[in-house]
Amino acid sequence: MIRRLYDWVMGWSESPYATPALFLIAFAESSFFPIPPDVLLMALAISAPRRAIFYALVCTAGSVTGGMAGYAIGYHAFEIVGKPIIEAYGIGEKFDLVGQQYQENAFAAIAIAGFTPIPYKVFTIAAGVFKIGVPTLVAASLIGRAGRFLLVGGLIRMFGPQIKSLIDKYFNILSIAFVVLLVLGFLAVRMVGH
Repeated sequence: MIRRLYDWVMGWSESPYATPALFLIAFAESSFFPIPPDVLLMALAISAPRRAIFYALVCTAGSVTGGMAGYAIGYHAFEIVGKPIIEAYGIGEKFDLVGQQYQENAFAAIAIAGFTPIPYKVFTIAAGVFKIGVPTLVAASLIGRAGRFLLVGGLIRMFGPQIKSLIDKYFNILSIAFVVLLVLGFLAVRMVGH
């Protein structure tokens, strides 16, 4: 089923409605859909590298908006909608760990989750369950999701289609590097504040 969904997502790259589809898939992935929008983002950016940054911004807007829908699921409909989504990813028992991360630093947890391959919807739904402030969710989502999608779009814009295989191969390493930089940035801000 996942392969069929993946093929369906990729099919939109040839459609005249590819840009709205990118927004909607990014929206859905942040709240319930299993296929990340990166696959369509890469296909569109490779087909038109000069528009790669535009596509990354569309993807970011869809994802952040979808994150608010995930929040609403967690806040208003966790038992009926959110819990089955969490259980479908097999991390129901780790959901409380997300809550602990939110108590320590919700902003950092959301920003890091937004950038990494961790299912982002888990964190948006959890934000609603644990009643994280919406401004925190939106600001952290903007940093994490824009960082992720602009990295992909920027690399394709700079290096063209040949960069796709490198992105696919080294995305986890790029994610770790971004997270390290993000954590160092938080530490630096905290040290300056004291």
